[in-house]
Amino acid sequence: MRRVTLFVNGASHNGKMVAVYGTLADLLSVASTKFGIKAANIYNGKGGLIDDIALVRDDDVLYISEGDHFVDPPNNLESPHEFHSWAHTDWITLNVGGRRFTTTRSTLVKEPESMLAHMFRDKDVWGNKQDEQGAYLIDRSPDYFEPILNYLRHGQLIINDGINLLGVLEEARFFGIERLAEQLEGVVKNSQPPDDHSPISRKEFVRFLLATPTKSELRCQGANLQGVKMLCTNAEGASLKGCNFEDPAGLKANLEGANLKGVDMEGSQMTGINLRVATLKNAKLKNCNLRGATLAGTDLENCDLSGCDLQEANLRGSNVKGAIFEEMLTPLHMSQSVR
Repeated sequence: MRRVTLFVNGASHNGKMVAVYGTLADLLSVASTKFGIKAANIYNGKGGLIDDIALVRDDDVLYISEGDHFVDPPNNLESPHEFHSWAHTDWITLNVGGRRFTTTRSTLVKEPESMLAHMFRDKDVWGNKQDEQGAYLIDRSPDYFEPILNYLRHGQLIINDGINLLGVLEEARFFGIERLAEQLEGVVKNSQPPDDHSPISRKEFVRFLLATPTKSELRCQGANLQGVKMLCTNAEGASLKGCNFEDPAGLKANLEGANLKGVDMEGSQMTGINLRVATLKNAKLKNCNLRGATLAGTDLENCDLSGCDLQEANLRGSNVKGAIFEEMLTPLHMSQSVR
């Protein structure tokens, strides 16, 4: 984005800083609105007529006329060069929530309609408070302000890990940086899990799993894990309540050798699932559909299997010490559990 300083033809005071978008006609329209005139021509500081928007550069000082020829600004007034110098190259230090940021005035006024632009476009107009070192005080979160300042510097939204997107969004709204706020709203929306209980894909589940710290609790309740392969996965203490592991195409989920200690899989659909030699000690498997499941060599110690459907399930060699088999939907035959 380019921004320029506009003056009425022949004047060197009461300039307006504006953003340059679209065509030359768009810039003339903005100038007409800013100055209350019918802008027709645009000149550079040497009186050259601008007839193509491509000739307008960032930080240019331009003069607007209603069709009359270029008129040099009075010499006894502050020259455009002087105005341009302080308006765009001043270095300013901000004290935001106790953290100091140093930048140029031109960066702070890059979004002309923002609060920052109104605060720092003209010197001392707002009477901004300063600390003992002369830094301007702003009572906002420095963590959320930093991405906004960097956006004003180079036009790219970059947010470091650990920074809450909603916090940055609220700062963008507070400072009136509308285009950034709209961009952040889209990013926030895409980063949120669906609120309609629609299933997540296996790819999304793996992404969540990899992004979760090892000491944090992971909840995947109601996830769609059709035919998922999670061999030797460590999901100890995870909540997989009400998950669907059944693939209509017949691909069976494979959690062979997985560490599922204390996992909550109550009410999950797991027909044909492979839990061979997996560890489900103290797990909650109440009301699960485990028809045709492979549980051979599985550690089911103190596992709650109440209300489960274990028809044709293979429990040979499994450890069922302390396991609960109350209210079974189908009888459990000895042949299923005898080696």
